[in-house]
Amino acid sequence: MNDYLFSAIVLASGFVAGWVLYFLVSLLLKRNDRFFAEGLKVDLRHLKSPLRFLIPALCVAGSVPLLRLTENTRLFIGDFMRLLFIALFGWVAIKIAYIVRDALLNRYDITVQDNVRARGMHTQMRVITNIIVVVIVVLTASFILMSFPHVRHIGVSMLASAGIVGVVVGFAAQKTLGNLIAGIQIAIAQPIRLDDVVVIEGEWGWIEEITLTFVVVRIWDLRRLVVPISYFLEKPFQNWTRTSADLLGTVSIYTDYTVPVKEVRNELTRILKNSAKWDNKVDVLQVTNATEKTVELRALMSAADSPAMWDLRCEVRENLLDFLQRRFPECLPRIRIEMKG
Repeated sequence: MNDYLFSAIVLASGFVAGWVLYFLVSLLLKRNDRFFAEGLKVDLRHLKSPLRFLIPALCVAGSVPLLRLTENTRLFIGDFMRLLFIALFGWVAIKIAYIVRDALLNRYDITVQDNVRARGMHTQMRVITNIIVVVIVVLTASFILMSFPHVRHIGVSMLASAGIVGVVVGFAAQKTLGNLIAGIQIAIAQPIRLDDVVVIEGEWGWIEEITLTFVVVRIWDLRRLVVPISYFLEKPFQNWTRTSADLLGTVSIYTDYTVPVKEVRNELTRILKNSAKWDNKVDVLQVTNATEKTVELRALMSAADSPAMWDLRCEVRENLLDFLQRRFPECLPRIRIEMKG
């Protein structure tokens, strides 16, 4: 048999055997898609994509010594397979990083009301995983380049000018590098977490996404505010859920001096008790100011999270106004004019 035909049959056989082996492995992963270990849910199905190429490549590499080819041809195939393995193992490492991240985050549910610790873990793990992925990509690319002797030789000769190039690149990319360092600081210090309620640039919204260089804030009207991550370390902003998800809210009502404060206080209690948005913690009505024209009544209440607080404030404001209009219309703000004949 012709050497090239024999070698082609050997390579094809190795490739087919690799696909059969991958099919069996994928069935195993599909049948046992989740493994439980000390409360961790490990989903290995993410490995199917890189294994689709890695397993056939391993089988083909195992058949290379059987090829009836020239020495140079076998060396070329061997070098190609080595580069392919470096790229595929880097891909596998990235998938493993995501699998470990998801396994750890499955223990922290951010949909519960008291989710401060869970949001902190989600923020830390996502930022750290992004950093690990960047490191894996850089190392994989470095190992691929180091596999070429000529490129390695050129790299050694360029070390003499690396200092100057590094300074130039550092000045050119100082903002980008600053954002990367800020991302690491955000992950450690956590001035913000995923799903935190913040007021930034006069806009009220939730932290939707944190990357290594920017943060996406989902505004209450569904707009997205994209902010450099260094902003949260350099400028002041409001974080309403820094220590807990529950909030205190106020509603101010301006009335006449004749308003019966006790009646309004009882009405506030009735409104809150009939509202599903109140968390049964804070119910206060106080006279906080008195001018020459009006008296300011401030209603203080609490809710489990910011969306519930917003709706509760609107509900209390509407019901208190309705109460005054129905029961005490004479207590609404008015201007008195005294005329002397």
